[in-house]
Amino acid sequence: MEKTLLKGNEAIGEAAIRAGCHFYFGYPITPQNELLEYMARRLPEVGGVFLQSESELAGINMLLGVAATGKRVMTSTSSPGMSLMQETISYLASMELPSLIVNITRASPGLGRIPPAQSDYSQATRGGGHGDYHVLVLAPSNVQEMLDLTMLAFELSDKYRIPAILLGDGISGQMMESAVLPEPVKDIPEKKWAATGSQGRERNLVISAPFTDEDMIALNKKLQDKYRLIKENEQRAELVKMEDAEYAIVAFGIVSRLVLASIDSLREKGYKVGLIRPITLWPFPVDIFKRHAGRVRKFLSVEMNEGQMVDDVRLAVNDVEKVSFFGGGGGFTPNPYMIEEEVVKLINNMEGNN
Repeated sequence: MEKTLLKGNEAIGEAAIRAGCHFYFGYPITPQNELLEYMARRLPEVGGVFLQSESELAGINMLLGVAATGKRVMTSTSSPGMSLMQETISYLASMELPSLIVNITRASPGLGRIPPAQSDYSQATRGGGHGDYHVLVLAPSNVQEMLDLTMLAFELSDKYRIPAILLGDGISGQMMESAVLPEPVKDIPEKKWAATGSQGRERNLVISAPFTDEDMIALNKKLQDKYRLIKENEQRAELVKMEDAEYAIVAFGIVSRLVLASIDSLREKGYKVGLIRPITLWPFPVDIFKRHAGRVRKFLSVEMNEGQMVDDVRLAVNDVEKVSFFGGGGGFTPNPYMIEEEVVKLINNMEGNN
């Protein structure tokens, strides 16, 4: 067991290499540049390929080319760069190409600034490009999960032939923590669909748009069947002190760590408060919310945006009145005292109405 001190961005890069990703294409943009720099140094050491593309558009299309050969491949960017990639992400989904796209989100909209934010939640979970498609979306909350979820993203991406997004932010990408490095992957499953040259076998055709209307309809049906399967099998969330919780705070990524301090303080004051932390943002852990919806009196979604995940919480709970929101955009970062104050206010309002 190898333990080391790593920055979040560097952890993603090391995990990708240990997952068998030896191809990286990307363009510099803060606050994810350490990941690009790490791959520039490490990939040549393992015989891999690093290429700084001339733009995010070029980088994501280089990724598509390598993904079509069945190799594990990654790119990374931050919010405005992610917007530039959306058309090709739609192509990756339609071509069913496994790949990993890392978004270390910055404060937006527009060009934005480098303060941390969670303002790309809707873009990631709804499919920011054209067409009816989804990608896997995983949200780490610490450096250890930057490692572990990167490994998982490659595994699930290959298993379901679907692109994956690792959604971080400026805090999680920049912070340093000790973490246990994962063991390198020894065996990557053979991809019989890949375009690797057809000498000795029938050729494989990896395309985005089938040639007939009937085939296009069939592709959409195939994708939707796959998405249903993923929803059934891959919902993930962490539950903290939810066994007896009457009130639940919902938070993902770095915000969930701020929430933990609030819960400890609230518990000391006699409030039965717990945390539901979605780890898969798509598929959203709907089943976990359903199991708690009957007992929990109020859900509070805490986010570093103007209210995006709260829509999924409301859909999962199936009760708009039960779900409130606290947060803000543009780089607003709630501290534990703010969160605690908001929870107490919600509880007092409920008690006053009863």
